[in-house]
Amino acid sequence: MGIASRLFFLFIILSVLSSPAQNIYLNAGTLMSRENFYESLPRTLKVSNDESSSHVQGVAVDTRNGYIYFSFTTKLIKTNLYGKVVGSVRGFSCHLGCIELDPVTGKLYASIEYKDDAIGQGISGGDAIDRENTFYIGIFDTDKITSTNLDAERSGVFTTVYLPEVVSWYNDSTVNNGTKYAHVYGCSGVDGISLGPQFGKTDGENFVNIALGIYKDNSRTDNDYQVLLQYRLSDLERYAMPLDQSHPHHNGPESAYNRYFVYTGNTNYGTQNLEYDSYTHHWFIAAYKGGKSKFPNYPLFAVDGTVAPVYQTLKGFNPEQKGMILSLATDGTLHKNSGVYGWSQNVGSVGIESLGNGYFYIATQGSSDGLQNCTIKLYKWTGATVNPFMLVE
Repeated sequence: MGIASRLFFLFIILSVLSSPAQNIYLNAGTLMSRENFYESLPRTLKVSNDESSSHVQGVAVDTRNGYIYFSFTTKLIKTNLYGKVVGSVRGFSCHLGCIELDPVTGKLYASIEYKDDAIGQGISGGDAIDRENTFYIGIFDTDKITSTNLDAERSGVFTTVYLPEVVSWYNDSTVNNGTKYAHVYGCSGVDGISLGPQFGKTDGENFVNIALGIYKDNSRTDNDYQVLLQYRLSDLERYAMPLDQSHPHHNGPESAYNRYFVYTGNTNYGTQNLEYDSYTHHWFIAAYKGGKSKFPNYPLFAVDGTVAPVYQTLKGFNPEQKGMILSLATDGTLHKNSGVYGWSQNVGSVGIESLGNGYFYIATQGSSDGLQNCTIKLYKWTGATVNPFMLVE
């Protein structure tokens, strides 16, 4: 084959691969169907942390370049698709929570919490009580994570964006139904984070949505919503600064681009993992169950991403407040008394990753010899009202 013919052939391959409408993937130097690509992924993969930490908080998969990222509370681990560790970032004295990859830029977004509650004190060994409460969106440059034990502050792979609204809601109190409560909305910080199109759309500009952590409290009625804060990617890049844990910076947007509410009933620490799935157009919310008897207390919900938000009065707020309300997907189980849809399948609270075409990696936590580990397994979406995720054998 001549040079011109080879260049033309290469052009055709690249054109096909760059088109999201095509049913073609490049894997190990071969072209294969999309279904075969997903079926070729490992069914089960286990990764262990080599230093003391809390449990795994989230996972993100880069199918384009063949990497998986694991958030272990105070350490980020990067592996290949078969679990071999190829890089890591350590030295966090905070709660490194849910993570989300932008496959276009290779940036990895994370929720970051420095706070003085029991979680913060547990991570810092008690020092958190004397430390400033600080909440960030963290941004990893994954192309620079090429070796293990990179330092979070000095390696140049990590920047942060300050979230002043979250700080004020965490620090401030509020009055509802004549009673004073700590933490506006019951805010405990931030946790679930995901990237996807604007609510009510299935394409176009992508936004980062980060969910408030919300304390479990059955005595109040103003904590029954999951609260999502939305940011433009360009705004995050504009404010991002290197991490300095001794002198936290306050560089960030004054407020989120949008604030949304999802009526689920109170859950324990709010949205643990948030994940947008382009196959169903659902925004999955994985949580620890709440305890209010008037709600179903599901551990899994989904926002219907095809339905535009509606400006409405918020339930349970006195004095009255209004906000942009998102709709839950109706393919879950309806709890008639509360009007809440969801699932009883308890999956995804420590990691859920949409791979496309209805395939997901879902994480579970474990430990051995005092060290934490994570096992991810391949699932397929069925949409069933009881167990919507089916394990791929």
